[in-house]
Amino acid sequence: MRFLIAGLGSIGRRHLRNLLALGEEDILLYRTHRSTLPDDELSRFPVETDLSAALAHKPDAVIISNPTSLHMDVALPAAEAGCALFLEKPISHNLERMDQLEAALQNSGKPALVGFQFRFNPGLRTVRQMLDEQRIGRPLSVRAHWGEYLPGWHPWEDYRQSYSARADLGGGVVLTLSHPLDYLRWLLGEAELLAAVTAQLGGLDVQVEDTAEMLFSFESGALGSLHLDYNQRPASHWLEITGSEGMLRWENADASVKWINLKTGQWQTVAAPEGFERNVMFLDQMAHFRAVVRGEAQPICTLQDGRRALELALQVLDKGIKR
Repeated sequence: MRFLIAGLGSIGRRHLRNLLALGEEDILLYRTHRSTLPDDELSRFPVETDLSAALAHKPDAVIISNPTSLHMDVALPAAEAGCALFLEKPISHNLERMDQLEAALQNSGKPALVGFQFRFNPGLRTVRQMLDEQRIGRPLSVRAHWGEYLPGWHPWEDYRQSYSARADLGGGVVLTLSHPLDYLRWLLGEAELLAAVTAQLGGLDVQVEDTAEMLFSFESGALGSLHLDYNQRPASHWLEITGSEGMLRWENADASVKWINLKTGQWQTVAAPEGFERNVMFLDQMAHFRAVVRGEAQPICTLQDGRRALELALQVLDKGIKR
């Protein structure tokens, strides 16, 4: 298979390394040469700076990992060219051209996978299994929390110029840290936004929101809250679900799940598999994408899933209270 990678920032290079680790060598790069990272590891691969020229190489699949607001500029031509798509999250910064993209993929019959890699987190997969098995009874309430200090993400660049900090590139904490908007739906069913507040509180000198609080109701009947921020040090990312017969807590730091059933009254811990570290999620995700492109698997996170997470994020930004 031939892969085209569009966007060679930190996440694009992670996908490149994982493709190589999986034995893929037929890789082409589409670049604008605006990355702030060294080019040494990219020198062995053919490069095109024009998208039409890149698509003329007839890649089987295109990995879209450029800034959020530029995703559709690549995704739509690639879909019209008959390529399978891997779209980094969020799939865009608005819903413009989304219908065109869906129609192009339907016409070509090619699949799309959205890059919400937390669906490959072993702890969250354990949570999903526990909920399916009703280990804590019926879900009643959920709280998800993710705080992480933006200036510490990419120490090699001015964070204020990164896509995460720029509204014109689709940044802001709600879009950039939108993973919970996907995994909460995956775990608890469709979500409805009840209320939201966004604010700039951290003094980070950015023109996007750095803090958000959201309240949802879920198809399962549970109520839930989600907190996101660019300010917390040290970082903290966790999920807690209270059920009618117990509760559970997932910690992103080690992918562990602690849970208690009121019938037993004892806490139990499910640890991550031995050797698990963060890149395993991305590697498993890319292995899954290869299987999707080959027609051996259906996307675990569809374009429709990505669209729904984006719709929720846009509702927060458009309808939420701004402080």
